[in-house]
Amino acid sequence: MTLDFAAFVAEATADPAVVGLVLKGSQAHDGMTTRHSDHDLYVILADGPTSELAVLNGYRSARLDLVVTTLEQFRRPADWERYAIARSRVLLDRRDGEVARIVAAMGRLGAEEAFQAGATLLDAYANSLYRSVKNHRDGNPLAGHLDAATSVGFLLDLLFALDRRPRPYNKYLAWELDRFPLPGWESAELLDTVARITATGEVALQQRLFARVEAAARVAGHAAVLDAWGEDLLLMRPHPDVPGHRPI
Repeated sequence: MTLDFAAFVAEATADPAVVGLVLKGSQAHDGMTTRHSDHDLYVILADGPTSELAVLNGYRSARLDLVVTTLEQFRRPADWERYAIARSRVLLDRRDGEVARIVAAMGRLGAEEAFQAGATLLDAYANSLYRSVKNHRDGNPLAGHLDAATSVGFLLDLLFALDRRPRPYNKYLAWELDRFPLPGWESAELLDTVARITATGEVALQQRLFARVEAAARVAGHAAVLDAWGEDLLLMRPHPDVPGHRPI
């Protein structure tokens, strides 16, 4: 059985147990659809009544993927789902805007949640950066390059956490930064920098980027995380006397 998106939406809308329909993925991101794009849909059921649609949870086809969930479960998604929900499109909301409010809330991390995540991510970013620079120094460029690539993931998670936002999936990173830039960062420059680090593992570029991240992290209250690295910070920071260590 292959379900048609429009027909399924009409059927779900007619089901009184369905309190919300939320479209996520490329169809909810203007300009991101291709001829291969399907429709990713959350079907949200009331917490009490049952619906025959519940058996379709996990349905996948070339044109339609379904997540059938309850309203209570929709309020508490896995962390990896938060960005998808935050940038989703509400097609049906039978709860006087409650579904839309849940969607909007997913795009904003709580202050304490963001702070704790930021501390953990900063330490992980610093660790990968440190390993990358040390491996390059010790004549192991492959390890240094791989560590540099690893550091970029932690870096992006960190920068979005500092702005109390879930990090977008890689597919939507440029889309997100074009429309919702990170404060203090020029989007095109940031994207170019992480692309170059991922492609080359260039040490001087990593160190220049770290200088900016360190300053932002200290302003955000994470000095203790950085200071715990002690003299190892000297390896991560730019060396002004070395060619190529110009600010970014």
